[in-house]
Amino acid sequence: MPTTIETNKNRPTRAEISLSRLKNNFLIVKSLIDSHVRIMAMIKANAYGHGILKVAEELLSLGADYLGVAYLEEAVYLRKCGITAPILVLGAINTDQIADFLVNDIEITSSSLDKSLAISKEAQKLGKRASVHLKIDTGMERIGVHWYNAESFIMKSHDLPGIDIKGIFSHLAKAESDPVFTGEQIDRFDKTLEILDKKDMLPELIHLANSAGIINNTASHYTMVRPGIMLYGYDPHGYLPQREFGARRLLPVMTLKTKVSYFKVCPADTGISYNHSYRTKSQTRIITLPIGYGDGYNRLLSNRGEVMIRHKHYPVVGTICMDQTMVDIGSEGTAYNGDDVLLFGSDGYDNIPLESLCEKIPTITYEFLCNISSRVPRIYIP
Repeated sequence: MPTTIETNKNRPTRAEISLSRLKNNFLIVKSLIDSHVRIMAMIKANAYGHGILKVAEELLSLGADYLGVAYLEEAVYLRKCGITAPILVLGAINTDQIADFLVNDIEITSSSLDKSLAISKEAQKLGKRASVHLKIDTGMERIGVHWYNAESFIMKSHDLPGIDIKGIFSHLAKAESDPVFTGEQIDRFDKTLEILDKKDMLPELIHLANSAGIINNTASHYTMVRPGIMLYGYDPHGYLPQREFGARRLLPVMTLKTKVSYFKVCPADTGISYNHSYRTKSQTRIITLPIGYGDGYNRLLSNRGEVMIRHKHYPVVGTICMDQTMVDIGSEGTAYNGDDVLLFGSDGYDNIPLESLCEKIPTITYEFLCNISSRVPRIYIP
């Protein structure tokens, strides 16, 4: 008996994931870094909504050296699915989970001496060695030991039994918007590395750069980089369709589509959807789409969003429901049950930039992508 509802691949609402576009974006990352610099592909949050397992397999086949996730559960799932590549959980750990890290050969972030001590204790108990990356806070103020207190943390962690210090890292807070502060963070990180270098204790993996760092700051590349949003086709600086990287540009990997499920003619002054937040101005044609906020199509797009049908733009009208959305195609609009509807992305002919929808709400592409729910099937296209 199944334990979850299976997503039907023939569901009219679907997220089409272009593997060729994913490859294009990965090659852009490769073009921006030196040949010795490794790539940790960030696939947390279901690969930013794109499907963690398939995306992991594809990125590894393209040459990714590491996989980066936020939580232990994501890493364990990949191991159970047969992924053997190195995986780092970058979030702060719950010490109760340390045994699961060790049993599944998953690399651990230590963000304090207390956590290093707990890792060491569990490693000795199980007779294993833990691969650990030390997190230094250079200005994000999220997790990690402040750079000015890092020496003691690093030295004491290094001497603990059962621990191999595999890497050291920090995270850029404003790399897409503030080059001055980003420079300060790099300087703070460098001062920490100088301490280790003098003691001949530099670890193999030194990583700081996110997508914006990869694009803007070669000084932040060190021995490994952590691309995230750019792998999925979005510039961390915002919508810059003109930006080119050599002969390439970032291409959005996901296209969200559905099909028309219902058509009706409504007279003038007809209220549409909950609380009649939209009223028709004249007789018009209203279609219904089998997608709603339960699928991740944001409710804030009510009376603000747009879709494309038969190469024409039409407005989303009325309040977006949990499972259905209404569109006004006007008195002369043409749409039939079963017609494809573009919600965002590109289908080769039409295009609705996700950034344009995010500006209406407002939100960011990261959030919109991550919110596309598990009941929307991911269809992978070569």
